[in-house]
Amino acid sequence: MHNAPDLAALRDKLGFLCDMDGVIYHGDRLLEGVPEFVTWLEKNGKQYLFLTNNSGLTPPELRQKLARMGIDVDASKFYTSALATARFLHHQSPGCSAYIIGDPGLFNALHDTGILMNDVNPDYVVVGETRNYSYDHIARAVRHVKNGAKLIGTNPDMTAPGETGIIPACRALIAPIELASERKAYYIGKPNALMMRTGLKLLGVHTAEAVMVGDRMDTDIVAGIETGMDTVLVLSGVTDIKRMKSFPYRPQYILNGVGEIAA
Repeated sequence: MHNAPDLAALRDKLGFLCDMDGVIYHGDRLLEGVPEFVTWLEKNGKQYLFLTNNSGLTPPELRQKLARMGIDVDASKFYTSALATARFLHHQSPGCSAYIIGDPGLFNALHDTGILMNDVNPDYVVVGETRNYSYDHIARAVRHVKNGAKLIGTNPDMTAPGETGIIPACRALIAPIELASERKAYYIGKPNALMMRTGLKLLGVHTAEAVMVGDRMDTDIVAGIETGMDTVLVLSGVTDIKRMKSFPYRPQYILNGVGEIAA
């Protein structure tokens, strides 16, 4: 799927933006080759950032999750769609309020930027990944959107890879709210340029010297292409070769997993 000169050019890149779900782990299961890849990044002085559309965990919690799997990296190496969403709302409407459907990572990110929790007359309805999702959440969200609240999704992923297979992600959870309220959500995470520009700024590397590594064509790979970076599709997540070929664009590199970069 690749040749030696191509892979050598990839290894010469200075910066790596890496997705997590399907690239680094499935649920609580570390993927093959990840320890070698992270060791290679550190040993070769690469700038790297884990750029994840999953809004459920805070950077310290993501650090702890990787530490349990034997990977020790600083919390500053993580940037989530929850942080990107909080940044967006703070810039759009400082001190606004929101009705939130999500996990602690999203609640904490919004709280830390001064966004108030509101289940009476919120300015926004914000939806992220969560296992705590119910008909009552949908009904409340629809009511608020019908009353004028703006609908925000932390990311446009329809599904995500779990330990036991594919599981619903943010867009699947927000779909009933869009249908019942007759309003379309605005999605913040990849491939939104807002999140990509911030990721590159945190990485501190020019686009020509950076690469986007991910398992999704419709978020990771298109985000890298539209930002001007080289792209690596890993087949360890939700995309296989057949599905990759159905898209009108393709990545520069196709690997079985990130371990091949450090092999």
